[in-house]
Amino acid sequence: MHIEVRVIPNARKRAITRVGSQLKVKLISQPHDGKANEELVEYLSGIFGVKRSAVRIVRGEKERNKVVSIDIDEAALETLNVS
Repeated sequence: MHIEVRVIPNARKRAITRVGSQLKVKLISQPHDGKANEELVEYLSGIFGVKRSAVRIVRGEKERNKVVSIDIDEAALETLNVS
């Protein structure tokens, strides 16, 4: 499943919210040397309860707006408890 993600790096704490069909993810890491992308993959794998290898960035690796592929079904996304 592909999910649109808006990443806000260098935040005070990790957070995830839902804005329409897009997820807004705040990350602690700075966007240097791919650290924020690594944190995004780790954070989303923990949120959805999948292995890190099941989460990959499909588009937007160097942008704040990304498309992320996660090996889950849409029902799991609907049950995700984000505001």
